[in-house]
Amino acid sequence: MANIFCVANQKGGVGKTTTAVNLAASLAGLDQRVLLIDLDPQGNATMGSGIDKSACENTVYEVLVDGVSLRDATMRPPAVGYDVLPANRELAGAEVELVDMENRERILRGAIDEVVDDYDFVLIDCPPALSLLTLNALCAAHGVVIPMQCEYFALEGLSDLVNTIKQVHANLNRDLKVIGLLRVMFDPRITLQQQVSDQLKEHFGDKLFDVVIPRNVRLAEAPSYGLPGVVFDKSSRGAQAYIQFGTEMIERVRALSMN
Repeated sequence: MANIFCVANQKGGVGKTTTAVNLAASLAGLDQRVLLIDLDPQGNATMGSGIDKSACENTVYEVLVDGVSLRDATMRPPAVGYDVLPANRELAGAEVELVDMENRERILRGAIDEVVDDYDFVLIDCPPALSLLTLNALCAAHGVVIPMQCEYFALEGLSDLVNTIKQVHANLNRDLKVIGLLRVMFDPRITLQQQVSDQLKEHFGDKLFDVVIPRNVRLAEAPSYGLPGVVFDKSSRGAQAYIQFGTEMIERVRALSMN
């Protein structure tokens, strides 16, 4: 049975999609069966996995709105080692169409149930907003991975997200919990980033992942080639950090399952 995690942060530009695709590729490189669900209408996780989002016959939109089987909409890009449920701009319309649907916040969960035994990990790349799409992800997931930059405004947004997770846990999904916070785009030369990192350690303790993802040019270049950074340049500092993150994620999941 798959571990279902969403990668979420309502603030844009925090490395959320970069984290989703590189974690998927890292886990696949560690012999895990991985499905990456792109739940963002921008379709960046789709393109970053080597899929032309405009050429997809079926996407997550058809799964959510038209009842297309998730298995029928899933694709396997040749270079990345994991499966992808793609997204494109059509998904923006799903927000309106889902409003009148029965059990609207649990539609994604029902679709994932069909393939839950086919994978070790299902990762959901959420849009940068606390929307009905994000709510579907939170209702489907066992846990949330929160990538964040070590900046002051990131701390402000974090409290909103944690409160939302608590509300969903209390009212809609008793399995949901914060799996961990991942520090991304980190530059140790900037004093403020080091200070915010120390604050995160103080407030979140063991919820903070040990691995820190450095700011890295090769990670930024990789999407333009339709590849995760860990495939594009495995030897780069950023890629090596994400590979370590994949190992830490597997260890954390094993530890949680034993509790």
